[in-house]
Amino acid sequence: MARLTKNMKQSLSKFDTTKEYQLDEAAKIVKDITYTKFDSSVDIAVKLGVDPRKANQMVRGTVALPNGVGKDVKVLVLCTPDKEAEAKQAGADYVGLDEFIDKIKNGWTDIDVIITMPSVMGKVGALGKVLGPRGLMPNPKSGTVTMEIGKAVTEVKAGKIDFKVDKYGIVHTTIGRASFEADKLVENAHELIQTIIKLKPSAAKGTYVKSVTLSSTMSPGVKVEPKSLTV
Repeated sequence: MARLTKNMKQSLSKFDTTKEYQLDEAAKIVKDITYTKFDSSVDIAVKLGVDPRKANQMVRGTVALPNGVGKDVKVLVLCTPDKEAEAKQAGADYVGLDEFIDKIKNGWTDIDVIITMPSVMGKVGALGKVLGPRGLMPNPKSGTVTMEIGKAVTEVKAGKIDFKVDKYGIVHTTIGRASFEADKLVENAHELIQTIIKLKPSAAKGTYVKSVTLSSTMSPGVKVEPKSLTV
């Protein structure tokens, strides 16, 4: 059995791991039990009552977090020359097409989001084996395949995130940093949960939001009372 570190022991002594806390309490606890020297990300894991193996129970969407995620998101825009100026003006970090497709084929993935346009998806689709496993493949449903390149870049830079339920029925994503005020983490979590609720598949039966957990990088998870997120 692995030995607990001093910081982990200290973290576990500050809250009850078996208790479900109100969201605002959980946010404060996560901030209090984060001991990393860097500004840790704060993550939320939402267990849903769906079977992701069935197409009619897949949950996927986007949400604009009101307070962003506290991270400078690196955006690559793959577009035709007539859209390059629009992408650059909106703040894209990298803009181009063939040269970046070649870089990605050679293993370059130092980016967080790729935005492209329908007319070049034929070329981008060939990168599926590289981009798919990393969650970087553009998708019309997430707003990353669009003719409104500038708008898409602006939204991503402002805190728009893409989320998708995994094979275990869990949506796991970052909602901020440990340096955020607790109320900002609460606002971001509420916005995400409300979006997930709106996306509830009609085929999903029983309890939809089964459990919610907040944690930061290397911290233990703090259970959240689901009802405190769905009001």
